[in-house]
Amino acid sequence: MTLQLQPQIRPMVAADLEQVLAWRNHPEVRRYMYNQHEILLDEHAHWFGRASQDSKRHLLIFESDAMPLGFISINQLGEGGVADWGFYVAPDAPKGVGSDLGRVTLDYAFTQVGLHKLCGQALAFNERSIRFHLKLGFCQEGILRQQHFDGLNYHDVACFGLLAGEWQANSER
Repeated sequence: MTLQLQPQIRPMVAADLEQVLAWRNHPEVRRYMYNQHEILLDEHAHWFGRASQDSKRHLLIFESDAMPLGFISINQLGEGGVADWGFYVAPDAPKGVGSDLGRVTLDYAFTQVGLHKLCGQALAFNERSIRFHLKLGFCQEGILRQQHFDGLNYHDVACFGLLAGEWQANSER
């Protein structure tokens, strides 16, 4: 009998850099990013060095059965408990990993960080991310029309928000 460990998140460390970079540069992840160029390891390490020193940033690794399967970034926006989040799962992650990542991240954001509101954005053609946010209980708060230019085309950006009280009510159900 194999012991199944609960899905969890932990702080990202320097040893995670190459794995996170490989996920981020995978074509199926990269195509939904604002910045779609392939990131080099030096650039990635420089970003991590700066971001990991910022007390308002939470760089996290999602694990299931002690296997790293996703990355989460929570960026607190000043005072007041409002933050943006971004995330991606490993391209070869098993089905259902995204839902687990979402649940444990929301628990972390609202319970451990004590956020009042978590905000997310998705390029409008990323229907999977839009459905994911709605499934987690986020409200779509608007569309930023033709907000993102990818070098060839303009794209709308869908904006989402989830309040701590909404998350609490959903998690109790």
